[in-house]
Amino acid sequence: MKIHEYQAKEILREYGVPTPRGFSAFSVMDAVENAQRLGGDTWVVKAQIHAGGRGKAGGVKVARSGGELEKFAGEMLGMHLVTPQTGEEGRIVKRLLIEEGAQIEAEYYAGLVVDRGSQRVVLIASREGGTEIEEVARDTPEKIHKVTIDPGKGLLRQDAGDVARKIGIPESAVDAAGEFFMALYRVFVEKDAMLLEVNPMILDRGGRLLALDAKINFDDNALYRHPEILALRDLDEEDPAEIEASRFGLSYISLDGNIGCLVNGAGLAMATMDIVKLYGASPANFLDVGGGASVEKVTEAFKLMLANPKVEVILVNIFGGIMKCDVIAQGIVAAARQVALNVPLVVRLEGTHVELGKKILAESGLPIISANTMMDAAKKAVDAAKGH
Repeated sequence: MKIHEYQAKEILREYGVPTPRGFSAFSVMDAVENAQRLGGDTWVVKAQIHAGGRGKAGGVKVARSGGELEKFAGEMLGMHLVTPQTGEEGRIVKRLLIEEGAQIEAEYYAGLVVDRGSQRVVLIASREGGTEIEEVARDTPEKIHKVTIDPGKGLLRQDAGDVARKIGIPESAVDAAGEFFMALYRVFVEKDAMLLEVNPMILDRGGRLLALDAKINFDDNALYRHPEILALRDLDEEDPAEIEASRFGLSYISLDGNIGCLVNGAGLAMATMDIVKLYGASPANFLDVGGGASVEKVTEAFKLMLANPKVEVILVNIFGGIMKCDVIAQGIVAAARQVALNVPLVVRLEGTHVELGKKILAESGLPIISANTMMDAAKKAVDAAKGH
């Protein structure tokens, strides 16, 4: 789950991470009133969407008068903001962050992620703040410094200070940087984050370190422990199909292809998508119905896929372990009849009660294309999409 920058900064402040003062705004009037609350004569107007690259796309502007602030807020609210991270569809801006201006002396990058290899949280820092970290990793990897954190000890003050020195933070600010990094780690662990980025972290002309921008993504599987985080969810920023899928316990992600995929298990779903690509087509979605799919869940899965006008074929690939093949077959038949299926349906079943499952499909009277292996299923699905 993602949240907006202003929400991320509110969480950081709870943990003692310094940020510029700022307030969210949902209208031009909000923006003007917030600027007045902040005082001063310079404010930053920031579009709030769940994507980076806003500055280059016109979603971050510095206002040096009340008139400019009102103008920028009016232009941004409702604008269709397209960045490298949104794709061509972009996002409609419905929220702003109005923030006090900062006098920047130096910019840095700080981030925390889970390293799957070591199964530990890693602190990543660089002196190349304000730049996409992927570009830094590609062009100047020597400017990136990492600390793999022992979960039993947490981020040690010495390690935090060492990283601060390596990225060029002045000695006078090293202790503050260490506190900054350790506070970020506490946020990451205690809030069950998957990603936390401060880019840039700045040193201002007064010698203060501030989180000038912030991004936090959370582990969906841990949200039951954090109702305060779940309350921050902005459904306007999410795919309506994915929202609907979550209501039925389906793991669904929209993609750009033409083969709708219904699979049980994330690993098998990924393998199914790969083999569809191998045979020359592209998956229209990732869809994992899980290990206990009911007729209702399968029906909703079909509805989600068929709502996508790009879907030309549906490929069902099920391995019956916990979920028996005869049960999923009954679900497929019931769903296909309920949704008035109007595209070819390729089904491959394997596992517990597979022969009974195949019998149910064969006797259904539906024009189901049966397949015996994943390769056979993928080939038949791609051929069906081509009209063969």
